[in-house]
Amino acid sequence: MLTETIGRYWLRIWSLVLLEMSGQEIGWLMKPGGHISLLSVRRVAIIVTRVRLMAGLFAVLTPLWIVADVMVFPPEVWHGLIFVRLAATIAFVAIFLSAQQSDRIQDAYRSLIMLLAVPMAFFLYSHQHMEQFNLQGVQAAFSAGYAFLPFVVLAGLSIFPLTLVECIAFSTPVLLLQLAAAALNWNILDWPTVAASCWLLLLIAAESALAGLSQLAFMIVLVREATRDSMTGCFSRHSGEELLDLQCLVALRSKSCLSLAFIDLDHFKQVNDNFGHEAGDSVLINAAAAMRSHLRMGDILVRWGGEEFLLIMPNTNARQGCAALRRLRQKGFGTRPDGAPVTASIGVAQFPDKGVESWHRLVEVADARMYGAKQGGRDRVLGCDSPGDGCERCEAIFSVS
Repeated sequence: MLTETIGRYWLRIWSLVLLEMSGQEIGWLMKPGGHISLLSVRRVAIIVTRVRLMAGLFAVLTPLWIVADVMVFPPEVWHGLIFVRLAATIAFVAIFLSAQQSDRIQDAYRSLIMLLAVPMAFFLYSHQHMEQFNLQGVQAAFSAGYAFLPFVVLAGLSIFPLTLVECIAFSTPVLLLQLAAAALNWNILDWPTVAASCWLLLLIAAESALAGLSQLAFMIVLVREATRDSMTGCFSRHSGEELLDLQCLVALRSKSCLSLAFIDLDHFKQVNDNFGHEAGDSVLINAAAAMRSHLRMGDILVRWGGEEFLLIMPNTNARQGCAALRRLRQKGFGTRPDGAPVTASIGVAQFPDKGVESWHRLVEVADARMYGAKQGGRDRVLGCDSPGDGCERCEAIFSVS
């Protein structure tokens, strides 16, 4: 209870700063879990693309710096640096080639970790290597530049749209490595210098986190504006098609079921004819809000057109989907202007199933069952008469494959 209360106040405080964002969207800024598929896919694409950009840039600049090392340092210094620079260049080229577009955030994490690991490994090696020599003047000033690699790494995080938790997770190892490098020279440790460098690293990490959060917030707002129906706040039909296609692919990969409910509000034309279009809009808004307030985590509500809605229920078989719809109907869809309850005719279909091998066919089956519910007297669900059979068919399909 205390944790939930603190969480609500935390989101409320952030909502005062981020005026354009809802509490759910602010939650997306804090941690990566629970992002909608469209946002997650686009964020992964941006992270991977920028990893490749940074890896390609460092693959070019890292070997070019060999010329400066040779000109400034004596042979006993730059011999060791050339070897590690060539190894780092090969690593950056490998990251550039291996970082491929994906829809999994784990792949983006892996690419970003490898990108950060290479310069930090180079930093630790060069730090220990330089300490073996008594460098003076220009050589000492030049060698000091190698100590700024952790600052460059943390500043580089600012180009990635990361959540607060991710920013902390990727920044902490860099800070710890800075402390580890200082601890390797414990006997001659200059505490004021170490404290100042750590403080500066913390400031850069905070600024990078703010930059990353700002990018992510901008992405969230853009995705919302591009994918949401302006009246009801549900996903638009175009984004719903993309989400449905993506969820079907996920269901096939994970060998899980996907249930779809085609929901059509009953006698909606009468509301427009008898009470006007403003009243009809109000009924739509209230019905959408009522459905969204009772959705389970992960369910997706799409305004398909007019008074028609799609409810996408990922990782849900027919039996579970029908149970969720029963709860939804018990809560209701709001009321009409005359006080009568709003009812709906609902058709349910499952993917994969016999004759349902694509999201287009899934929508067609659910749509046909919705019309069957209307012809059967409205205010009912069609497709839940024998949910056990549907579940068994889904399991049989995957057991065969």
